[in-house]
Amino acid sequence: MVLAYNMKLPGIYILYALIMGIFGQSIFAIHLGLLIFNSAATVLIFLMTRRLAGDMAAVVAALVYALMSMSPSVLGTSAHATQFLVPFAIGGIFLLLKAIDQRKTWMLITVGLFLGTAFIVKQHAVFFILFAVLYYFYRMKKAALTIKETFIKTTLLIIFSALPFVIVCGWLFLAGVFPAFWFWTFTYSSQYISLISIPDAYKPFMFAFWTIIYPWRLIWIIAGIGLSSVLWNEKSRTHWVFLAGFSAFSFFTICPGFFFRNHYFITLLPAVSMLAGIAVSTSMTFLSQRFSPYLKAVPVLFIIVALAFPSFQHIRFFRADPVTATRMIYSYANPFTESLAVAEYIRNHSSETDTVAVIGSEPQIYFYANRKSATGYIYVYSLMEPQAYALKMQKEMIGEIESAKPRYIVFVNANLSWLVRHNSNRHIIIWAEQYLKEHYLLRGVISNTPNAVLKTNLNPQDFKPIGNNILVVLERNRQGDIHVR
Repeated sequence: MVLAYNMKLPGIYILYALIMGIFGQSIFAIHLGLLIFNSAATVLIFLMTRRLAGDMAAVVAALVYALMSMSPSVLGTSAHATQFLVPFAIGGIFLLLKAIDQRKTWMLITVGLFLGTAFIVKQHAVFFILFAVLYYFYRMKKAALTIKETFIKTTLLIIFSALPFVIVCGWLFLAGVFPAFWFWTFTYSSQYISLISIPDAYKPFMFAFWTIIYPWRLIWIIAGIGLSSVLWNEKSRTHWVFLAGFSAFSFFTICPGFFFRNHYFITLLPAVSMLAGIAVSTSMTFLSQRFSPYLKAVPVLFIIVALAFPSFQHIRFFRADPVTATRMIYSYANPFTESLAVAEYIRNHSSETDTVAVIGSEPQIYFYANRKSATGYIYVYSLMEPQAYALKMQKEMIGEIESAKPRYIVFVNANLSWLVRHNSNRHIIIWAEQYLKEHYLLRGVISNTPNAVLKTNLNPQDFKPIGNNILVVLERNRQGDIHVR
């Protein structure tokens, strides 16, 4: 049975299921899982940087990543797929360095499996795979291996990098959902990533880049110094291909579709952290050798200031209660905290076997209410995009809702839950207003404004989904298809 449609590969949902299977289906469990994976990424960045540049660089790199990856500027407290792919990608790259030195086939196979797993968590990881293949081929050629041996080993890396994806395809084929999977992850995705042209990408990139850089601007400057160390530090120069290549392909991971959402930049942070660590380490060596051993303290003091300044700025955020912290990041335009009240009402007035439909992009309501969706469309952004399948997808969502006749429907009238464009097809919005008026009774309304509460003492026949930033809760008319006017 298909419960939800999404363009992401299923790796991230397997990880969510694993986390909640171990720690329980709760908000706490999700954040605990995020903490575990983020900690694993931090340790792996430490190990990778230490292998390249020594202990001091590794400590700085780990500290930089730990702090930057939790920053509100990259939505670091939310469990996005980007955070979960990082430990697999960095684990694979770290093992690649060991596999190159030790020439062990099993290690190369493990590299492929790690990187392939990162890919099925989120497709953006394909650039880490490309980097690993190209860098491995370069190192094998440099090691004077025969063409045949280089080709065989590189092919082995490619095969095992592809294996997790092949397994996923086979699993979904046997489950009978492969056509839907292929449509969402490739057919529709090809439309999605072509919505923004290269000329139009500059402004969103600069806006997102400045938003992310500004709190940590000193760290980015230090990372730039680290990258430049390939020109003036002998140890860095020996790794210039890795440093330049890893940095470039990490940047490519934020580029698909040119959307440049804040959390996409998390896949760039390992490279930034590593370069910052290298900058401190090489600067200490440079100053002590060229001037005075006492000047070794200068880079250390500089990195402390660079980390302390944004950390102090974020103290208010980390001391805030969950509702306030959510408002600080997402503003009142996103009905996240209001979703709790809506979900609680549905949970208290329905049974576990009842289904719910959310006409909008607030899938958290299903989770909070512990109710299954009546439609696979758990968000509607794709339906409002000017892409070839928009109307087809709208009609499919309409058909699923009409067929399932969910006990409750939540109509979300919030701009950021739809992202309606001037050229969006509004077929489903027109349908919803008429269908809900005819088949559903008004049960509650809540606006996403400060201190809003769910109002339930309303005339059940007064459904009018008008006005911005409101959530409307409706229950199916128990008299069946009798029209309520």
